[in-house]
Amino acid sequence: MAQKPSIPKGTRDFSPAEVAKRNYIFSMIKTNFEKFGFQPIETPSFENSETLMGKYGEEGDRLIFKILNSGDYFSTFNRALGVYFNVVFSRIIKEIYKKSDLNSVERFKEILTSKDFIDFVVEEVNKTKNEEYKIQDFYNDSLKKLLVEQIDFLNNSNLLNQLFEEKRNVIDDDHFNNNKKIQSLIDNLVEITLGKWLKNIDSKDLTKQISEKALRYDLTVPFARYVVQHQNEIEFPFKRYQIQPVWRADRPQKGRFREFYQCDADVVGSNSLWQEVELVQLYDSVFSQLGLGGVTIKINNRKILSGIAEVIGASDKLIDFTVALDKLDKIGADGVKNEMLEKGISESAIEKVQPLFNFTGTINEKIEKLANLLANSEEGMKGVNELQFICDNVSTLGLQTAFLDLDVTLARGLNYYTGAIFEVAAPKGVAMGSIGGGGRYDDLTGIFGLKNMSGVGISFGLDRIALVMEEVGLFPATVLTTSKALFLNFGDKEALYSMKAIGKLRQKGIKVELYPDKSKIDKQFKHADRRGIPFAVIVGESEIEREEFGFKNLATGEQQKVDFETLVALLK
Repeated sequence: MAQKPSIPKGTRDFSPAEVAKRNYIFSMIKTNFEKFGFQPIETPSFENSETLMGKYGEEGDRLIFKILNSGDYFSTFNRALGVYFNVVFSRIIKEIYKKSDLNSVERFKEILTSKDFIDFVVEEVNKTKNEEYKIQDFYNDSLKKLLVEQIDFLNNSNLLNQLFEEKRNVIDDDHFNNNKKIQSLIDNLVEITLGKWLKNIDSKDLTKQISEKALRYDLTVPFARYVVQHQNEIEFPFKRYQIQPVWRADRPQKGRFREFYQCDADVVGSNSLWQEVELVQLYDSVFSQLGLGGVTIKINNRKILSGIAEVIGASDKLIDFTVALDKLDKIGADGVKNEMLEKGISESAIEKVQPLFNFTGTINEKIEKLANLLANSEEGMKGVNELQFICDNVSTLGLQTAFLDLDVTLARGLNYYTGAIFEVAAPKGVAMGSIGGGGRYDDLTGIFGLKNMSGVGISFGLDRIALVMEEVGLFPATVLTTSKALFLNFGDKEALYSMKAIGKLRQKGIKVELYPDKSKIDKQFKHADRRGIPFAVIVGESEIEREEFGFKNLATGEQQKVDFETLVALLK
C-alpha cells in the first residue's frame, strides 16, 4: 500500500502564488532594512544545545526542538550501556571474590551493599571511560543511587546465591573471566539493572547524551552568540538584519506554527535613543510601502513599569502586576483588579494605580500623567524622560502613515527588555494580533561573557502581515511570478523558432516559456489559463516564413500578427 503523504503538524507547504506574496513582503522589508543602514547576516539553522538551553526560561526550553545525534544512536546507546554495566558488575563480583573473609552468602550481600564498596565501585567506574560510546560521568551518580536501591532486590534474588556457589570454581582472574556461568549470571544482573536504571534516569541528563544540537528558537540568542564570537571583526555600533526561519515545539493553532520566519533588525553597541527613533521610522516606512497604512506603533518603557510597581509598593510583584495590567483590554478594569488581588497585591496599591485603568489623551498628556504618578521613583522618571525624547523627536520628524501611541499596559518580554518596548497593531477593523514588536535590552551578549553591550531591535511578523494584506486585498497583481506569455508548441521546427525568440526575450528580462509538448492547441490554451498566463504566442509555418509571431490576449481573445520588436513592446 502506498504511503499517504503528510507533513509534520505546525508546518506548511506554500503554493507558487503564496511564495510570491511572501517574497514580496520579504523584498519590501529587506529593501528598507538596507535603506536604514542594516547589514545582513545569517546564522546556522541549528546551534549547539548549550547555546540555546537556559536562555528562554523553563517554558522556552521545553519548546526547543532537539536534534538526535547522527547514526543509529539508540541501538549504539543501548550497546554502550550493556558494555558499561557489564564492566561495572564484573568489577563488583571480581572485587567481592577477592575478600578473604567471604565465607557466606550473608557476608557476600553485606559487602555488596556497604557504603565503602559502593563508593569503591563508583571510583572504579570513573576510570572506565568508553570513548567509543561517549559514556559520561552523569551515569555514576545514577549508578550509585541505583546500587543503594538494589539492596532489596539483591536480598530477594537467587543471583547472589548462585554467584557465591560459583566462587568455589574461581581460582584466579583467568578462571573468573572464562567462567561462562558467572558471565551469564552477570548478564542477567545487567539486564535487570539496566531496565531499572533507565526508568529512573533524569530525562534532561539523557537528552544531553543523545542530543548535542538543537534548531534555533529565535534569531536573538544566535545573534548574541554571533556578536561575541565575531566581536573582533565587527565595527560597533553594529546594525544587522536577519530574515530566517525559526522552530518552536509549540501546540499548533491558528496563526501559530512550529516553523515560521522572523525578520529582525537590531543595533548593538550604542545606548543612543536615536536608535529607537529610527526603528519607529523603519516600521512606518515598511508598512507604508506595503500599503498597510494606519498601523499603530505602541510604545512603553520597562523602567516605567518598574517605577509604577515601586510607587504602589508592589516591586516584589512586578511580573504579576504587569501581566494583569496587560489584560486590561481583554478582561476590563474589574477583571484586572480581581487578578491583582488574587496575586497578593493589596487594595491600597490597586487604588494608587487606578488612573492607569482609564489612561487616555495625547502622548504628551499621558507622559505628563506618568510624570506625576512616578515623581518619587528615580527608575520610573528615567523611563518617562526616555519616552519623552523618543516621542518628541518622532513627532517633530513625522510619520508617513503609522500612528505612535503610548500604551502603559504594554509589557511584552518583561524579563528581557530593559528600556523601550514596541508592539505594532494592525489597522483598525482588522482582527489580528500584533504584527511586529521589539525593544531595548541592556546586556544582550552578557549570557556569552561579553558584558555591557546594549542593544535595541524590532521584528516583523511575516505570517500575520501576509494574512492582513490578504484580508485587505493589498497584494498587487504584479506580485505573481507567472510567465507573461506562453509560446504554443506546433512541433520541433516551430519550437526551435520560438526558443530563439524566447532566449532574446529572457535577456531583456521578460518572463516567457514554451509549452514543452506538441499537444492539442485547446489543451495548451487551457494550461495558460490555469497558470494565469495572460498572453499566448502562436508560431506556425506562415509565421516562420514571414518572421512574425501570432500574439493573443487570452483575456479579451484579441489576436494580431507582430514582428519581434512589437512583441517585445507588448510584453514589456
